[in-house]
Amino acid sequence: MAKYYVGSITKSDRIEKLKEDLFANMPVIEADRAILLTESYKQTEHEPIIMRRAKAFAHILKNIPITIRDNELIVGSSTKAPRGCQVFPEFSFEWLEAEFDTIATRSADPFYIADETKAQLHEVYTYWKGKTTSELAASYMAPEALKAIDHNIFTVGNYFYNGVGHVTVQYDKVLAIGYEGIIQEAKEELAKCHVYDEDYITKSQLLNAIILSCEAVIEYAERYARLALSLADECQDINRKKELLYIAQNCVNVPRKGATSFYEACQSFWFVQMLLQVESSGHSISPGRFDQYMYPYFKKDMEEGNITRELAQELMDCIWVKLNDLNKARDAASAEGFAGYSLFQNLIAGGQDADGNDATNDLSFMCIEASMHVMLPQPSLSVRVWNKTPHEFLIKAAELTRTGIGLPAYYNDEVIIPSLTNRGLTLADARDYNIIGCVEPQKAGKTEGWHDAAFFNMCRPLELTFSSGMDKGVLVGVQTKDVTQMTTFEEFYDAYKTQMNYLIGLLVNADNAIDVAHAKRCPLPFLSCMVDDCIKRGKTVQEGGAIYNFTGPQGFGIANVADSLYAIKKLVFEDKKVTMTEFKKALEENYGQPEGRVEELTKAVLEDLMAQGAKITEEDIAKICAVTLEEVKNNPNKKRYEELLDRIDELPKFGNDIEEVDLFARDVAYTYTRPLETFKNPRGGQFQAGLYPVSANVPLGKQTGATPDGRLKGKPVADGVSPTAGKDVNGPTATANSVSKLDHYIASNGTLFNQKFHPSALKGREGLEKFVALIRTYFEQKGSHVQFNVVNRETLLDAQQNPENYKNLVVRVAGYSALFTTLSRSLQDDIINRTEQGF
Repeated sequence: MAKYYVGSITKSDRIEKLKEDLFANMPVIEADRAILLTESYKQTEHEPIIMRRAKAFAHILKNIPITIRDNELIVGSSTKAPRGCQVFPEFSFEWLEAEFDTIATRSADPFYIADETKAQLHEVYTYWKGKTTSELAASYMAPEALKAIDHNIFTVGNYFYNGVGHVTVQYDKVLAIGYEGIIQEAKEELAKCHVYDEDYITKSQLLNAIILSCEAVIEYAERYARLALSLADECQDINRKKELLYIAQNCVNVPRKGATSFYEACQSFWFVQMLLQVESSGHSISPGRFDQYMYPYFKKDMEEGNITRELAQELMDCIWVKLNDLNKARDAASAEGFAGYSLFQNLIAGGQDADGNDATNDLSFMCIEASMHVMLPQPSLSVRVWNKTPHEFLIKAAELTRTGIGLPAYYNDEVIIPSLTNRGLTLADARDYNIIGCVEPQKAGKTEGWHDAAFFNMCRPLELTFSSGMDKGVLVGVQTKDVTQMTTFEEFYDAYKTQMNYLIGLLVNADNAIDVAHAKRCPLPFLSCMVDDCIKRGKTVQEGGAIYNFTGPQGFGIANVADSLYAIKKLVFEDKKVTMTEFKKALEENYGQPEGRVEELTKAVLEDLMAQGAKITEEDIAKICAVTLEEVKNNPNKKRYEELLDRIDELPKFGNDIEEVDLFARDVAYTYTRPLETFKNPRGGQFQAGLYPVSANVPLGKQTGATPDGRLKGKPVADGVSPTAGKDVNGPTATANSVSKLDHYIASNGTLFNQKFHPSALKGREGLEKFVALIRTYFEQKGSHVQFNVVNRETLLDAQQNPENYKNLVVRVAGYSALFTTLSRSLQDDIINRTEQGF
């Protein structure tokens, strides 16, 4: 019998009850943190910002309501309601106040917010006007950068409205020495400081802030210990009473001290994971190599007979459920881009150790097993693959993929490790990489990567090339030559590169403005105590305290741009089947198609009528739409446009293992990745490119005009490095071959490759073997990442029509999985329309 606890219910019943409670109601926005934060800030007006942050954190942890949910073995919740979320006015608040009355009914990630909460937050927000990071960041940005954002060239909303997150801390350090050990480390460093040191003022303040933050965490855990004891006193179920007593003892021991058992290690891990997200509103706080830093505690307990594998698995399953309890509210536009309530908590298994030996262990398999048991989107499970990865580990991973949950994602050590060493990481650190959020590699506990720093739509500079830099009557880009006067494809391609280079520079300006604003107004002492070398350097991660500092904005739309440029090259300049004037006109008129044009033309008519004081009824709108639709259908150029679309469709497309097109796409990707890496950030680090959109390719596609690859206005842009949906027609191997020809090494902030398989493709052991062989082949050709949806089109269509029958259907969206029924209709359509592959 295990020494930890006697279960009050069976393992499977516990998990199902925890899941049932988690999803019983719509997520709720709570005001406790915002109220407590503001109380503290009002009391510390004239103190250094780092101490204000630490004191606010301590005040929150001392007073925020705590709860232990029924059947929990791992405790600690940031909200009273399951899947609830706190809000963070120090970063931004205007968007939430503006959405008080719509956030519960919006299409993507709705939240319930009580009238009382609205009133409380409205009162809180009166204090924060003029004090947020978003307001400071906007004041730092160049006018040209603000203009580019307004015209949807790129968006930096992720960190403009929120905290950064996107980090993996030293979980292993907390497990080993606890926060008492970190406090002692800070005190020893403080003792070395002298009042006459050039950095004494800032360093001593940070060290004192770290000490205060760690002490607050210890006290917070003790609050849970007292609550567990109180509940145990009242509990009539003898088995649950024993569980609560174990919980109480755990919370006394950890995270104050180092963990002495696997159960303590699990509880300590959870406090770290949850409290990082109380300190700031950042997402993608990723557990990293859980199977590595937790394994010594599992191994010791197993060898000493203190735990069974079954009980250890149950504790892990409970953590997997808890990871779905964390939540955050985003503005409506961002919610469309991150639909599915995801926090992108990436947990990775397998791979190699710092010395280059295979590191796969029992917990690596148990991580996969936990995702099979829980069947929820979080954690965003990943596996590392290299030539010595055990075959049965990949088969186990493939079994999870076969369930259709969209997990795990697969990463190639043979590409990622050298790409990181090329960015300055030591070989040992690069070998010990983990994945952040969607697909971003970094070394845990040493990196402030600023992954997902922006979304750059590579199709918009292509639009500006056709308009000589103009958008809606405003010069947004560079005033390049009129395309109808260009005589060679090289001239056109150079104009596109000119637009790209200029706009990438504006993206850098916007990112750096936000970077500085976070350092000035929201440094994070608690986070910084778990990232090297902040304590010794006397700097928070926001100020450059980490050993490795990067900024990683991602570009997307490669397939659209590559296929578009190839179409112009072939049809206009080589085959001369169409003139540039005709092509430009076709794009302006959306190839004569009603999609997009009806909305645009109707809006213009309505605005004209309303300007004249007319009252518009729904019947009027219907009539106007009908007339406008008829106008579009009767376009005299319609037949010519249909012929042009046919010609475009006949051209070879990226994703079919056609060398000429694939290498052209590789060069197109360089128009984003190469200029970006020449820039520096305020923390002394380098910009590095990612090539993935999360799920922003759908909402940002709505803001993008028609493109020369035949894509209509408003339609989704291609996701990640994947081919355009429906254009990869030569099978999964051909698609993988095409994607592998891109330069994944230079895109060291990550690339994202989606594939979709019919369930029959992975049927039986033979199907699993073929699937693993496909991954191996792709990785041998230096692909970096791949992830899969295994679900048939009919199931998704039925789930769209009858969501009540598919409440537990989890699918892969982009770099994350989500419950299908929680996604916006447009994002559901994008997943449905992806090419369905088979062997």
